[in-house]
Amino acid sequence: MKKSKHSDSEKVKAVKSLENGTAAEVLCRELGISRSTLYQWRSKYGGMEVSQVKRLRELEEENRKLKQMYADLALDNRILRDVIEKKL
Repeated sequence: MKKSKHSDSEKVKAVKSLENGTAAEVLCRELGISRSTLYQWRSKYGGMEVSQVKRLRELEEENRKLKQMYADLALDNRILRDVIEKKL
């Protein structure tokens, strides 16, 4: 996954500034991002604190690992079923 040049705390700070009335153009110019990026951050991080964002990242990573484990086990299961079917 591509590493962001902005930290989670910067993203949360930008969203809070936007919610407090700072113009989107000013924030975008300061951070060097597009308006669409800013609004994507707002939809994802709106109303969150930095600790909540960190927890969200941890949960997303755990979910990714669990999905990978499931895919590996499902593949192993399918291979074993194919082997059993061929023997019978």
